[in-house]
Amino acid sequence: MLAFVIAQARPSAATGDTQGPQVAAQAAAAKPATIARTGAELYKSSCAACHGLDGRGRERSVVGFDQPLPDFSDCSFATREADPDWFAIAHEGGPVRGFSRIMPAFGSALSEDELNKIIGHIRTFCGNKAWPRGELNLPRAFATEKAYPEDEAVVSTSVAMSGPGAITTDVIYEKRFGARHQLELKFPFESAVGETGAWAGGAGDLAVGFKSAFAHSLERGYILAAGGEFAFPTGDEAAGLSKGTTVFEPFLSFGQVLPRDAFIHAQAGFELPLTDRAEKEAFWRFAVGKTFMQNRFGRSWTPMFEVLAAKELVADERIQWDVIPQLQVSLNTRQHLMLSFGVQMPVNERSGRHPKFMVYFLWDWFDGGLRDGW
Repeated sequence: MLAFVIAQARPSAATGDTQGPQVAAQAAAAKPATIARTGAELYKSSCAACHGLDGRGRERSVVGFDQPLPDFSDCSFATREADPDWFAIAHEGGPVRGFSRIMPAFGSALSEDELNKIIGHIRTFCGNKAWPRGELNLPRAFATEKAYPEDEAVVSTSVAMSGPGAITTDVIYEKRFGARHQLELKFPFESAVGETGAWAGGAGDLAVGFKSAFAHSLERGYILAAGGEFAFPTGDEAAGLSKGTTVFEPFLSFGQVLPRDAFIHAQAGFELPLTDRAEKEAFWRFAVGKTFMQNRFGRSWTPMFEVLAAKELVADERIQWDVIPQLQVSLNTRQHLMLSFGVQMPVNERSGRHPKFMVYFLWDWFDGGLRDGW
């Protein structure tokens, strides 16, 4: 999800100056191609006029922009995006990700190797290794909790495809704290056809969760997190909207980057009711997927296949298996608005369990508003 606000600046109304970045790109193109330069040298000659030698961005009075430039030394900003996102803007210019043309395209001025060297140098401005890199922020699956801490809002809906009508919607808000931590609030709403044949429903059990990514490695391509969620009995138990007791759900989540833009998610945990009004349950989940970029820098398409398993911790209970083939697609050029749809299909224990059509809308609100980046 792109937070590359390098290109959000607009021409100064007072000066009308839009030539500085273009001049930098032209100057870069005029440099001799026979001498190999380091990332620091390339950055100094092509980028520092606007972004400063220290990466903090030069003053608006110097560059002539209405808005301040980003601070590459701010780890909260600089670590969130993967190198390919930075490369797309450096190569194609700001509009490729829904930002201003003030950020020029350097694709014809610098080679891809030189652009990658510059990005490598920009990465040195944040020296705090506690922040997981954006390459580890893998696409979201429907059920398997990813390990990366996020700032996002999600509305997820499932509709029963057979049997009595049932619709479940979860409104989820996620807020990142510091380098590794995330708070989550989940507001469920359910509606179903009752014994009388009429639709009825309401709010379910409010859930509050916390997650911390305690281990990660860009070199090895993995991230590991631990978390927990409390679901409180705020719903109407008589209407089937609540378990009637507080449920604690501890879990571990793991993400692994694979070659060629493929990846895996894994999660395992327990549902532990604090009273005997509900049964204890163990669950484990797994998702594998691969992202395809349309026309290299365009829309992203991510097919995924998810496997879910759950077992009540009582004698003679069998494991319930489900699969969810699904597809996530970016909606806008900034790629901070996503849509995903799929079908959850029971594999066994099908009595009373029906296939469900699933869809979610995801907004990575750290990267911009709902109308930004189109």
